[in-house]
Amino acid sequence: MQHTLQQYDAIITACRELFANKMKDYGSAWRVLRLPSLTDQIFIKAQRIRQLQESETQKVDEDEKSEFIGIINYSIMALIQLEKGITNQPDLDPETAIVLYDKQITETRQLMQDKNHDYGEAWRDMRISSLTDLIFQKILRVKQIENNKGKTLVSEGIDANYRDMINYSVFALILFSEAEEKQ
Repeated sequence: MQHTLQQYDAIITACRELFANKMKDYGSAWRVLRLPSLTDQIFIKAQRIRQLQESETQKVDEDEKSEFIGIINYSIMALIQLEKGITNQPDLDPETAIVLYDKQITETRQLMQDKNHDYGEAWRDMRISSLTDLIFQKILRVKQIENNKGKTLVSEGIDANYRDMINYSVFALILFSEAEEKQ
């Protein structure tokens, strides 16, 4: 598990750095996005990953790894939006946005540790395509919950689904890095 935590932290560090740099470039313009818009952005990323996994050609020079990073960062934005609400104007400076990012990652990392304890790191024996499908399923669940105006009868809420998407994306990126190390 210690190795997993180190790998997890390394991937999140890269995602966080990209988020911070985009905050410098664009500010917090994403704060105007409603949750369904963020969910749709994640949907687009997952759909592209599935297309890349099924197709032999690609015309845009972005690989699966960059799309998984996008899923992580858009999911964190969604979690921040859930906590803070949506605004009509960008309202976060880069430092505050990073504090909120770190808060969401701390909670998501703890969830990963708890589930890894209970499931015995079963994800390590999964295919990246299966992790992609699980992310896609989570997106469809979130869309259904959004269509139900956030109400669920017996299911976990939107936040848990976003956290799972982050963790599945991190797992996929870990598997990619391990495969690259073997080559």
